[in-house]
Amino acid sequence: MGVSMKKGRLFDGEIHIGRGILRILLIILCVMAGIAFLQELYQSAKAQEEEGEHRLQTWLEQSVQNIWLPGLSVLQPEQRKADYNLMDRLVLENMPVFLYSMEQPEEYDKESVKESDYAQLLLLEGTDENRKDIAEGSLEYGEDAIHLDKSLEEAFLAENGLAGENRPAVEEEEAMEDVDQQSQQELVFHEVEEPVYRYQWENLKDYTELVKAFYAIDSTTVAGAELLNTEKLLSKDMRMQGGSDEPQILIYHTHSQEAFKDSIPGDESTTIVGAGEKLAQLLREKYGYNVIHSTEHFDDESRDYAYSNSLPALEQILAENPSIEVIIDLHRDAMPEDRRLVVDLQGKPTAQFMFFNGLSRTARSGEIESLENPYLDDNLAFSFQMQTASNEYYPGVARRIYLKAYRYNLHLRPKSLLIELGAQNNTVEEIMNAIDPLAHIIHLVLVGEEPDVD
Repeated sequence: MGVSMKKGRLFDGEIHIGRGILRILLIILCVMAGIAFLQELYQSAKAQEEEGEHRLQTWLEQSVQNIWLPGLSVLQPEQRKADYNLMDRLVLENMPVFLYSMEQPEEYDKESVKESDYAQLLLLEGTDENRKDIAEGSLEYGEDAIHLDKSLEEAFLAENGLAGENRPAVEEEEAMEDVDQQSQQELVFHEVEEPVYRYQWENLKDYTELVKAFYAIDSTTVAGAELLNTEKLLSKDMRMQGGSDEPQILIYHTHSQEAFKDSIPGDESTTIVGAGEKLAQLLREKYGYNVIHSTEHFDDESRDYAYSNSLPALEQILAENPSIEVIIDLHRDAMPEDRRLVVDLQGKPTAQFMFFNGLSRTARSGEIESLENPYLDDNLAFSFQMQTASNEYYPGVARRIYLKAYRYNLHLRPKSLLIELGAQNNTVEEIMNAIDPLAHIIHLVLVGEEPDVD
């Protein structure tokens, strides 16, 4: 009996010793893996510094594949690329903070970012639209984007006898000094009753030709023929469906504090909000629409989160007014001081405007599932038909449609617009003059007949 108990204790002791050894081995393996991980991270960072590259994508590929999935390192290049695309989907899209870091401009301080992953995308969305300090023709286009052909734009400017867009600001101001200010104020805007230019759509059914004629595609995104198809863009019915007994149009300002060259501090009527109020009044009084103009501020503390700040307020307005069909987010652009967005329209200095679309997809990583937009095709058709009306009735007043990567709250209604009206170096007079043709263009599309694309 005593011998048996002694043997049992010895056996139990051996088990405990074995378990202890296993624990030690596991600890050693974990330490070795950690050391290997840190070594790989250090080598990767050192290599990136020597090559002048600071991309999270390189670190992810090397560290994850070489240490935790070493089998991927021995695959053929074609197989490795395919598996990396899979990893890109599984890791980058499900952890948007990585996507954020990859797409963010290098000068941005990534260490200061402390919000959630989804918030990072919203922050990038805000700063991305905000970075509009270069001309469309100066963009560094990716391989899937098409450089602009200026010939059509120049033809539009010539049609109205315009030369304002590329004229230096000083020269523009000197020219305006020679004009009788009183006679300028007496000029009244007259709606153009018939198009002064008509597109030959049979020549614009090719994707390449369509982009050259209408779009500026930023290098952060990619479009493609499945999105930009002439027949699809023109055939969508963008006419107003409901009556004016209930709200039909919502105008608001993600960046309500955007001002102009001679805006008066503290006077909101001389800012983009004042421009929005004139647009609302024209649409109400001249064209008979039921318009809500929200003057709520979403950028008091910072512009960066203005889009995420505005979303709950917009959703509440739409819940309270489900009859709203059209949403217009009115902004002003930012341009180099030596480039002014102004043309002469019917004898009046008039700021140019631009329709802006977010595609919810990046050129690097494809669709951004967390920024889904079920109305993307409708948004694109709406801005395209606005651009067509602008060019046919008031050539030169509209710049090219600008396409960027993110969503910009355009997912709330099929007929959603983001409009960049002039820039910081336009005068309030130029901005207010532009509201007249803009209101008429909106009306033309909302009451228009479906175009014939045959």
